[in-house]
Amino acid sequence: MLQSWRQACLKVFDRHQIYLPPACQSRSWRTFSSSSVCFAVQRKPFAMEDYPCEVIRNFSIIAHIEDHGKSTLADRYVPCMLTGTILKQEKGTNHQVLDKLKVERERGITVKAQTASMFHNTGDTNYLLNLIDTPGHVDFSWEVARSLAACQGALLLVDASQGVQAQSISVYHVAKEKGLTIIPVLNKIDLPAAQPEIVAQQMQATFGIDPADVIKISAKTGKGVEQVLHAIIERIPPPVGNPVEPLKAFLFDSSYDRYRGVISLMSVQNGVLRKGDKIASCFTRKKYEVTDLGLMYPEEVSTDCLRPGQVGFVACSMKESSEAHIGDTFYRVGLPVEPMPGFKPAKAMVYAGVYPVDSTDFLKLEESIKRLSLTDRSVEVTRETSSALGQGCRLGFLGTLHMDVFRQRLEDEYNADVIITAPTVPYKVIHRSRKDSIVSNPTDFPEPGDFASGGRAKAVEEPIVKASIIVPEKYFSAMMDLVFENRGTDLEWHTLDVAGEASGDRRVLMSAKLPLAEIVTDFFDKLKSRSSGFASFDYEDAGYKTSDMRKMTFLLNGKPVDALALIVHADKVDHIGRRWVEKLAKVIPRQLFEIPIQAAVGGKIIARRTLSAMRADVTAGLYGGHYERKLKHLNNQKESKRKMKRVGQVDLPQEAFFDLLSSK
Repeated sequence: MLQSWRQACLKVFDRHQIYLPPACQSRSWRTFSSSSVCFAVQRKPFAMEDYPCEVIRNFSIIAHIEDHGKSTLADRYVPCMLTGTILKQEKGTNHQVLDKLKVERERGITVKAQTASMFHNTGDTNYLLNLIDTPGHVDFSWEVARSLAACQGALLLVDASQGVQAQSISVYHVAKEKGLTIIPVLNKIDLPAAQPEIVAQQMQATFGIDPADVIKISAKTGKGVEQVLHAIIERIPPPVGNPVEPLKAFLFDSSYDRYRGVISLMSVQNGVLRKGDKIASCFTRKKYEVTDLGLMYPEEVSTDCLRPGQVGFVACSMKESSEAHIGDTFYRVGLPVEPMPGFKPAKAMVYAGVYPVDSTDFLKLEESIKRLSLTDRSVEVTRETSSALGQGCRLGFLGTLHMDVFRQRLEDEYNADVIITAPTVPYKVIHRSRKDSIVSNPTDFPEPGDFASGGRAKAVEEPIVKASIIVPEKYFSAMMDLVFENRGTDLEWHTLDVAGEASGDRRVLMSAKLPLAEIVTDFFDKLKSRSSGFASFDYEDAGYKTSDMRKMTFLLNGKPVDALALIVHADKVDHIGRRWVEKLAKVIPRQLFEIPIQAAVGGKIIARRTLSAMRADVTAGLYGGHYERKLKHLNNQKESKRKMKRVGQVDLPQEAFFDLLSSK
């Protein structure tokens, strides 16, 4: 750098130095930097040796999906006011720390499990608390199972104004199956509609929890939150581990960084993990070198090591996200250990085709889907082609909410304009050759002739779920009708009796078996509508069941449109066929010839609607004369339209697909 230019720059720095705080003023500015050192966060390096297993508590927060206050408790009180994890200047602001995605903040739900380490002083002891904030929706139960595997306890959060709901029961049993210590917490006791005493009795009737053990808090005002920390320290047992034994680390989550590759979240069971260590996977047998590790505080903070019982991130130059198998066990190279019981891989429950609105944007969309799937391992991706929509991808999701969240993340993070086809579920086709195949795309579903005598297919099985519905007693009959309308079977129910509760306010727990195909459409909307929003819903996989399913195709001018194919039950063929034909008639643009819109099952036409042609007045220029002059022009027009109908092509524009598939 020229000496004159250097001196001019230093004078500018010296001129503005008088506006800095006294502690930040310095007489010698001789380095160029993007930010001043005085504004950086000054943290002492953590001495992980000071935190043995006895002072570590690994816990999670579990609750129902809708607004029970999980993230509020985790964000604003446990880390901020009591532990000092978040800096002082952020106190009192409404920053969400663990819900980092835009879709999470907009919808008020947790999609991705997040981990945060915190420190809390009690007397002369400094405790290390590892919190994992879990999703609540049934679609993300895989995230919950992964999170609970690294914990020894869980906070069961229940809304004092809404009471125990279906998902609360589900996550409670998952936590009990894993042997976790449950701390019951009643949140939102400051609301006017709160009934903490009655809800505590509901928890006793449903879970067998002593009401005296229930902690009543308000995460909004901070009342009772400190009692939760004391209960975590006193009730949750510390993890068990030995630093002398060979290294044994359990991988329970992972994310992807474009510069460092896969970042793994691990729980160290035995031994000590340090930077530079050579580790290997029990599942893939691949070897890696640890380049960085540390705590989530709540962002990544590097440390010198991770010891038994501690939970943190590990970067080891893992290039592919597929190498990070959830539930895998890592050990130091040369010292193999017995692998821990792993997770079952996520199984896609809903499939849909994703296509770009502009077919020329397919490569950009495919790259966006690949990048986004690196952070969401549960999504299945395959490429497919449609004659109507062009090239696209067939994606498998854990549920309809998961599909909707993935679509919104594509739009928010990658500015992608996409068309998503009607969701389908995986069907099991039993062939006469005694081989089974899973079909998730309607175009691959066997035709009705294939099930006839001598055909290649013998039967079809559809996925069944065991559904749980909790609803006030006055809406019970409406819920029964809804279950039977959607082909529900094995309906059982019982009241959740609570002493002191009015008869009209009693709630009913219903359980039934429902086809998954009925749930992925508009079942949840009907559930909320018929119960005035008071019903809660949860389901779990219950295997497959033989069913009479049919492939429905839609024809425009006698030619099938593969992107509109559906798989429907035989009892609903007529209703769905008529409804979709009416929807198609509203979105298809009119042509110069009439267009027959038909719904067909095999060779049988179920519904039909004819879209009338646009008519030009060919007799407008004829004045006077014999009527045969006009008749001649009209006959010529009729013949031309007949010819256009025979040879004309009806191209359904992608805007029409978007209107059709986005309308209810």
